[in-house]
Amino acid sequence: MWRWVVVSAAAVLMTAGCGQGHRSDGRAQVVTSFYPLQYVAERIGGVHVQVSNLTAPGVEPHDLELAPRQVADLSAADVVVYEKGLQPSVDQAIANDTPARSVDAAAVVSLRPGDGGVDPHFWQDPTLLAEVADVFTTTMVRADPAHAADYRAGDRRLQDDLTLLDRELRAGLRTCRTRSVVVSHDAFEYLARRYGLQVHAIAGLSPDAEPSAQRLSQLGALARATHVTTVFSERLASPKLADTLAGELGLTTAVLDPIEGLSSSDPHADYLSLMRANLAALRTAGGCT
Repeated sequence: MWRWVVVSAAAVLMTAGCGQGHRSDGRAQVVTSFYPLQYVAERIGGVHVQVSNLTAPGVEPHDLELAPRQVADLSAADVVVYEKGLQPSVDQAIANDTPARSVDAAAVVSLRPGDGGVDPHFWQDPTLLAEVADVFTTTMVRADPAHAADYRAGDRRLQDDLTLLDRELRAGLRTCRTRSVVVSHDAFEYLARRYGLQVHAIAGLSPDAEPSAQRLSQLGALARATHVTTVFSERLASPKLADTLAGELGLTTAVLDPIEGLSSSDPHADYLSLMRANLAALRTAGGCT
């Protein structure tokens, strides 16, 4: 009987252990809450990690509601990477069942105040995303020391790419006919601060916010005074506000991607390509040389 009890207890412990720790194929389990953090985890983790992103392509991250399976994935992960304050359902799940190790981007970078709250869109400044990448690397080294050298090498490669992107943005936006940018959603202040632009949003931090008539009138006057040529909408939200304002002012429209998530229509896009597409759009709209 005692032998049966010992074997049963061991089986229970083994079953409990399967819920947390490395996968059966040896890879560490990493759960990320939205796309830019997924990009960091995949670039640094490489073949040694299995990355699950809670926000599927085409889904607006602000509106994410977790399924029971996703809540279980969070508690079972070796490392969770998220940004506290951006997705309430993720914050609540982590508060209810703290993962083994986590990286909170909001605790890594200095978030700036926005219109009606804290602005979470730090990844629009690649130097800030680089800071999160460094902290994630340190966390992965502690979680999986056997592959520490590979994680550090992945971080170095990513840091090089982000440094190059920063240089391209700085050079590409150095000389422009207008430095004013009109966007549908207040998601680009970090980019504006880093590269000397003045961003004016139709709506606030939430892409679903409705602007007042006074706000639209102010934007019209500003656009005319600063020689704005383009009103930008974004990929994962309705272009209605941008189309309406552009139509009233006789301006063109274009897309500026906040890169909160990937679009399912472009499976080959990644953070670097989307940031470079944003640079091209800004250079065209601003008459940059």
